[in-house]
Formats: sequence, C-alpha cells, structure tokens
Amino acid sequence: MEPQMNGELPPLQTPAPIDRSIQPLALVLLLSLAAVLFFVGLGSLGLTDRDEGRNAEAGREMYETGNYISPTFNYEPRFAKPVFVYWLMTLSYHAFGVNEFAARFPSALFGLGLILLQYLFLTRCRGPVIGLFGAAMLLLNLEIIGLSRMALTDSVLIFFTTLSLYGFWLGLYGEGRERHAMWFFYIGMALATLTKGPIGFLIPMLAAGLYLWLTRSWSQFRRQGFLVPGLALLLLLALPWYLMMLNIHGQRYTTSAQGDTIGRFFGAMEGHGGTLLFYLPVFLLGFFPWSGLLPFAWYQSYRTWRDARQSGTLPPSQPTASDFQPSPHALEWFAAAWVLGGFVFFSLSSTRLPHYIGPLFPAAAILTATYWNRCVTDHAAPSLRAAIHTMTAVGYILALAFASLPPLYAKFAVKLIDEFPLAGQVTLGPGPYTIASIFLVGMGLVAYFGLSETRRPAAFWAAGGSLALVVLATTQLTFPIVHHFVIDPPQRLADVAGLNLGPNDRLILYGQPRPSLVFYAKRKAIVVPKGEEANIKPYLTQPGRTMILLPAAMRNRLPFETMEYPVMLERYGYILLANQSMIHVPEEAEKPPIRIPGH
Repeated sequence: MEPQMNGELPPLQTPAPIDRSIQPLALVLLLSLAAVLFFVGLGSLGLTDRDEGRNAEAGREMYETGNYISPTFNYEPRFAKPVFVYWLMTLSYHAFGVNEFAARFPSALFGLGLILLQYLFLTRCRGPVIGLFGAAMLLLNLEIIGLSRMALTDSVLIFFTTLSLYGFWLGLYGEGRERHAMWFFYIGMALATLTKGPIGFLIPMLAAGLYLWLTRSWSQFRRQGFLVPGLALLLLLALPWYLMMLNIHGQRYTTSAQGDTIGRFFGAMEGHGGTLLFYLPVFLLGFFPWSGLLPFAWYQSYRTWRDARQSGTLPPSQPTASDFQPSPHALEWFAAAWVLGGFVFFSLSSTRLPHYIGPLFPAAAILTATYWNRCVTDHAAPSLRAAIHTMTAVGYILALAFASLPPLYAKFAVKLIDEFPLAGQVTLGPGPYTIASIFLVGMGLVAYFGLSETRRPAAFWAAGGSLALVVLATTQLTFPIVHHFVIDPPQRLADVAGLNLGPNDRLILYGQPRPSLVFYAKRKAIVVPKGEEANIKPYLTQPGRTMILLPAAMRNRLPFETMEYPVMLERYGYILLANQSMIHVPEEAEKPPIRIPGH
C-alpha cells in the first residue's frame, strides 16, 4: 500500500505475520547496558535524604530486630510505606552487608527485571524490532535510570504494576495456556499494593478499566478475566499484612494510612504540591529523549481508535465470540489508555512528586517504540519532522540548563548553607559543561539523522547513546563532588558517633533533618530541627555520653550548657560535639585543629 502523503492514517487492516522470536544477542546487549547503568557505582554515593535515608534505615532496623511485620524508622513505627521493599532490603543486607549498595540493590534488580519484562512482552506482541526499541526506550530515560539507582519503592512498584497489566493483556488476547497469564494481573496488583499501598492496584485497574470501556471489551473480560477468583487471590496475598498491622497498632495505623492515601490525594503533603500541569514538564524531562515522540505517538493512537469507532470496527455493544479478536492497533490503544488514565489521576492528586508517574513509563515506551518503528519504515509517517524537532528542542533546552547551572549555583549557593555548610565554597566541576556538550552534539546528530530518509534509523542510537553518556558523565564527574563535600561529611561523623555511643548514651542530630544519619549511626537518634533548640536541654543533664552532630555555623544556636562541649571531629563544615572523650577515632576522620581531651 502506498503511503498517504496528506498525513492520513491508513485504514485498519489485518497485520502481516510478526516474527516473535527472541534475538539472544540483542537481549544480552540490552541487559548488559542496563546492568552498567543500574549497578555500576551503585554504592559509591551516600544515601540521599529524605526518602532514601528513611527506607534504608527502616530495612536496616528490620534486619537488626527481626521484626518482619511492623516497619520502624528511628525505632518508631513507620506507616508511610508497606512492608515489601523492607523485606527485599533485609534479604539484601543479609547477602551484602549493611551498606548503600545493599540498600539500593532491590531497586536496581527490579529495574533490570522491568527491562527484561518489557522486551519479552513486546517481542511476543510486536516482534523483536519493536521489542528492542521499546525496552531500550524504557531503559534509556532519566527517570527510570534514577529510580533504579535509589533506595525507593518506585522501581519495585513499576515492575509489579507492569507485570500486572501485561498479564492482563496476554490473558485477554493470548492463545492457549497464555490465557492463564491473567493471574499475573491480580498477583502483580497484590505485590504492588504491598510495595506502595493502594496505588498498586489503582493504576492497573484504572488502565485496564479505561481500555475495556473504550474498546467495548467488558464482555470478553467477564468471560476470561477470572474476576471473582482473581480478586480473591488479590485479597489473599495483600490483605493479611494490613490486617496484622491493624491488629498491632489499631486506630493509630488506620489514621496514618488514611493520611498517606486519601490525604495525599486531597491535600498536598510535606510541601509537595504544584499545579495541574506539574507532570507535563516532568514527563518531558523524565522521559527524555523519547518524550519528543510521545505526544505524536499518543495522538496517532487516538486517531486510529477514533477512526475504528466511527467506522464500526470496534466490537459491538453485544459482541459474539468472533468479535473478540484484537484490532491491529489494540496494543497502542491499551498503552494510550494506560498513559491517559494514570496522567489524569496523578494530575488530580494534590500531592505531586516527579517519580509518582513512573508506572506510566512502560506504556509510554510502547507508544514511542511503535511510532518510531513506523517513522523508520514509512517515510511519510505523520508528524515525523515535528517529533524530531521537539526531541532536539528539549535536548537543547537541557544543554542550556546544564551550561547555566554553575553560574546559577554560584549565585544562589549562599541560600543552601543551612543544609550544606560548604555550599558557597564548592564548585560543580566540569560535569555540567560536559553534559551540556553531550546534549548539544547528541541532539545535532539526532536532527541530522532523523530528518534524513536514508539515515533515519541512526537517530535512535544517537539519542539513546547521548542519554547513556549523560548518565555516565553525571555519575563519574558531578556526583563524586557532591558526595565528597555535601552528602558524605555528616554521614561519616554519624558513623563515628555510632561507634562511640553505648546503648544508654545519646546522639542528638541538630539542624536540617537528615534521616540518612540514623542509618549511618545505626542507633536511635534524637532529631532536633532548627528553631527547636530548647528540646535539647533535657538530654544534657542525663548520665552517660552525649554527642551532638550539627553544621559548624549553627553551634552558637545551641543551649548555653553545650558551650563546654569540645569539638571531637569536624568534616567539611560539620562538627561532632561530645561531653566525654571518644573511645575510637577512625584514622580517616578529619580532626579539628584543637586537642582532643584524653589523648
């Protein structure tokens, strides 16, 4: 069929047979790249605050206490997140010891599993070429790489919501024993709910329900969806832990759970608000470089659905068994419904954070991979030039942003001193300029290849390669500086304090709350935010050793009684005070230019 030069979509037709064979070399290279991006240097950066620190410490306390039911942070109940990620971290600590690598290992492992799942599913449904495109696009974007390298719940959540929805699709349209994949629809929701609460079943149900409604496929789902036994399995897997928490903590748990679910939707929590358009730039930057293709891919999917509805090729309101074969574009409709439903849901929620929309990225990769494959094979693909221009424009904006980062940082660093004492004395190094250069060159190559009919396939590798180089440049050039001068100093002092304090001694963390310090101290800490200095006084008269960790510039805010406390150690703007001399001083710790009592 000749391509339509006016940009109209071709009519729906029976697709050509698809080669569904897995290409071993392509899969090995894909997973090798994922392993490099997810695992290399995974433990070289100290835990960031605040969620990473809280999650890693909750897992460590579970590992220490053996209490596998009720998570705690700073040895107080932690109700904000369910238990599954802490179970994974506990296993990881048993395998690798208590360290940053072990805390992040579950995220990296499930990130790798997500890429494998994406490749296998798309290869099964659309062949090895789109399978490779879709898996690579899901891998090579800023958000998925970031979430897979952090001790958060999101990487595990995304894996299970994706498993759930792919199980739904294969169960609905698979052949023979593949129909039993529908059970993964319910298993994935159950484990996602144990990972991050109700969002674990809301996203799959919203995506599947919207698709069934738009394509009039409810009858087929009622016949093949194992609805009653599937929901029973979902409850059987997910509900017992919630019931045990309710039995242990009673109304205290239900009140907290309501606040972390309904409360987050109807009110902004911890200052994480924003407008209804908050997720537009998040998607544009987080899914870069493929975000330039996404609006056009989604719109083309919408047009095929609209044309099918107007032409009467969707299943009728009362379908027969012969009406249950999927349309050639059904998978794209499913992905479009997944993106639309989730995007609207998260936009309507009052609490907004960039990583919340991570569960939509596998669907976005399906849309962009299918659209890009069409761009490569059809020289008259609709909106191709606009998509390429959008992709390169976003890349140039990012290049400008990174090039502007050093002078902007120098200008506003003084405002960061309360949280990062040496902010005004540290530069960002060559990293931002290197990243800006990669974006400029990479997007230039994308435009050069993408706008050429004969060289267009190379644009994919130029875009993906640029993103991979940016990630490597960031982790090798910028992160080490930030780690050495900003993240690591208080964490090393917390580690020293933990080594020198007995069970009945006290560690006071004063200043900007940094949950990661509890992880490094490996003990209960007394957290006193700036402005609440009076809360320190009752602890100063208690017997035993008392240590206070704080930014050096804030020492004059402490109660008068601490003025006699000598500085035991100092490190890049942070100091550790103590009312008694220390027992153990690590050689690598920087000593202050004063005598340490008792030595």
